Amino acid sequence: MEAAAAPARTCDDADAGELPEASHDARMSTSVRQDYIDALPIAAAVFRLGDGAPLWIDIANEPFVDLAGWDLLAGPREASESAFLDDSGLGDAIAQFLKTNECTRQFESSDGQLVGARHFVVRLARLRAYPGLGVRCLVSLIDRTAQVETERSLRAEMLRDSLTGLPNRLAFNEEVEKVLEDPAFLPGSHAVLVVDMTRFSRVNECVGSMAGDELLITFARRLFSSLRAGDFLARTGGDEFGLLLKLDKGLEDAIQAAERIRTALSAPFRLSELEIRVDCAMGCALLGGSEELAEEVLRNAQFALKRAKVDGGIRFYEPNQARAARRRFSIETELRRAIEGNELTLAFQPLVDLKTGAVSGFEALARWENGRRGAISPVEFIPVAEESGLIVPLGRWALEAAVETLASWDRKAGRTLPLSVSVNLSAIQIARDDVATRVSAALEAHGIGGDRLTLELTESAIVQDPRRATKVLQELKDLRARVAMDDFGTGYTSLAYLQRLPIDVLKIDQSFVAAMLGDGDSIAIVRAILSLADALGMDTTAEGIDSPELAKALTRLGCTHGQGFYFARPLPGDAALDYWLARSA
Repeated sequence: MEAAAAPARTCDDADAGELPEASHDARMSTSVRQDYIDALPIAAAVFRLGDGAPLWIDIANEPFVDLAGWDLLAGPREASESAFLDDSGLGDAIAQFLKTNECTRQFESSDGQLVGARHFVVRLARLRAYPGLGVRCLVSLIDRTAQVETERSLRAEMLRDSLTGLPNRLAFNEEVEKVLEDPAFLPGSHAVLVVDMTRFSRVNECVGSMAGDELLITFARRLFSSLRAGDFLARTGGDEFGLLLKLDKGLEDAIQAAERIRTALSAPFRLSELEIRVDCAMGCALLGGSEELAEEVLRNAQFALKRAKVDGGIRFYEPNQARAARRRFSIETELRRAIEGNELTLAFQPLVDLKTGAVSGFEALARWENGRRGAISPVEFIPVAEESGLIVPLGRWALEAAVETLASWDRKAGRTLPLSVSVNLSAIQIARDDVATRVSAALEAHGIGGDRLTLELTESAIVQDPRRATKVLQELKDLRARVAMDDFGTGYTSLAYLQRLPIDVLKIDQSFVAAMLGDGDSIAIVRAILSLADALGMDTTAEGIDSPELAKALTRLGCTHGQGFYFARPLPGDAALDYWLARSA
């Protein structure tokens, strides 16, 4: 019954909060005291607790009498006769207060009704003690029903999704918090399932946002119809819905729920004249009890959802996913700082002419020695850079540093060396950056000819946006730069692209090269790539050559160049120049 009680304090006989007295005569008339009570604009009454006697109401004003449910108060009346005081627990609170030495007390209370309840701020103030009058206090009630109802209405709006009418993400998290805080909670007894429409953006693009909203509403209704008693559904994002499932059989129940939902959503949705089939991805996380916040549980399910969008079906959260995500985020933050602080370096791996054994150039590879973590592999930080967009500034830096290093080699040798340098381009760089302008500026700044620079890009960079890729490659060719297709054979490039695009070199992926000596299929693939390159007038480079046998086999097959640990590991700039000088002596 009590809430937000003010700190108690003791009082003496001369209490400032007492009912005003006309004189210090304890025999002041009841009518005079009644006048003071009636003058108050709020419900008020004087309560008295005698020695061993019940709680009495000596006097009360009309608003209080109305609350008590009486027609009038004719003389003192026992508080227990009021249903209001009994249902709200206010009578017991007043009696308890009068048994203490507190001077005042304030708290919130209601009339105890389940429907249409009235809410009050209750203030108790001890009155001066007089012989024969017992222990008394003035009780005043400030009606705050309208304020409470407004707050509840605002809170209901705050917890509701305006489009679907479902609870929103905040309400969903509160529901999960209740489960986690329940003393009877058992690990594995609940799960959070996140359902996402994988192609919703295409619906918006094709039929408009109004139809998209209609689809969301229909989708939500279909989801709701698949719930069991005790399940909780909310819209947790744009086209994402969260379900809190109660599990009787642990993981088995969660799988059955996901299949039931998938079946419910498999039928096409009809929007006006259109019939739309919706593909869904689902991620699930069991509540283990170790989670501190509901948001953490939802985030775990979203980790699994991310995998489901790639692999399809339903995926369940694994704890290492969160650790990996936190590490990726930490690496992203530190990588941004490393790029801005010029803390990365380039290593150069030799490109060797397989017929002559001469070093014709080097591939520039980014390296990162982190002060706290030590060396971080490109296999780890390059995907983070691509995912975060940092690949654009990283690529600009690598291009500038590679051309600058090539120019420094010329200066040290006192002549223009017969060397080229290769720099990798990502699909994101081609899509977002003005690559040709960057290349032109770097070449001009360091006095390097375009024919000494090779730009390597993967097949995915072409497949994602063939038109833009063609334009960028042609601009690079206008600068006399060479273009190499990296990891050839692992992507989806069509022969039409190879014929149409200005590509100079095909780089055979090391997965085919490494298996050549023991796998007839790999040899056949390598031979086919070499024949294709020869027919199209392209050079070839085999990656991952780590033995003399591989080098000899590729030479016999007609491969132009090779790189790998058999020749040399990636070297620092000065060591790379020394390596070339030694091989050229």
